[in-house]
Amino acid sequence: MYKILANTIFLGKDVHFLPDCHSTNDIALNLVRTKQAQEGSIVVCDHQTKGKGQRGNMWESQAGQNLTFSLVLRPDFMDLSEQFYLNMAVSNSIRRLLHDYLPYLKVKWPNDLIVPEYGKLGGILIENTFSGKEWEYAVVGIGLNINQLSFSSPNSTSIRAITGSQFDLEELFRLLVTQLEKGYIQLKKGKWNEIKSEYLMHLYRIHSWEKYTSQGEQFSGKIVGINAEGKLEVELLDGEIAVFGLKEISFV
Repeated sequence: MYKILANTIFLGKDVHFLPDCHSTNDIALNLVRTKQAQEGSIVVCDHQTKGKGQRGNMWESQAGQNLTFSLVLRPDFMDLSEQFYLNMAVSNSIRRLLHDYLPYLKVKWPNDLIVPEYGKLGGILIENTFSGKEWEYAVVGIGLNINQLSFSSPNSTSIRAITGSQFDLEELFRLLVTQLEKGYIQLKKGKWNEIKSEYLMHLYRIHSWEKYTSQGEQFSGKIVGINAEGKLEVELLDGEIAVFGLKEISFV
């Protein structure tokens, strides 16, 4: 049972634990819409049956083996055009916590967590609600493979599969939420350059020539950065910098 956290300022003071659910993001969004959630509310589920990933993908997770939860934030201090900074702050927070166990953990744009040579460890899905043109709430869904050892996808892995150690999920949850709160406060304090620099420092394939596909064609490119809207900047062989949004480029 996941309890209210005592070591945070506002995250995790309202925890909704469900043994089974279809999607923590859907439940958190419903709590927001029905005014049953506040900034810092968390929905955590022991067995998520229809977890959502980027690009409409499903998130596979065995019961009692991983961390699947969603937290409610109210980043109304940010402009809608700046929302990728929230993705970067969350990605940085997760990577910081896991660095001691997985020093080679990378963030794969836009917000997957992978360990090169092993596979995908987790992902982040942020869904927003708006009031007119104002940002009302952000629901941050996080899925991390912790103790699961078997996957239907050969590209998936877990901390236990890599390290050989089994982890206490509740303890890891407590530590992670504490780190997420620190990252969010860093965002609130306007330390955006620091957030972006840290994100780029650990970005998968940055400054390396690799293969990609876009609009059905394969090409060589080198990731050189992220623009203000969170789009991927890729240098092409002719020196041109091409910019790609979500679903516009695939990693080969």
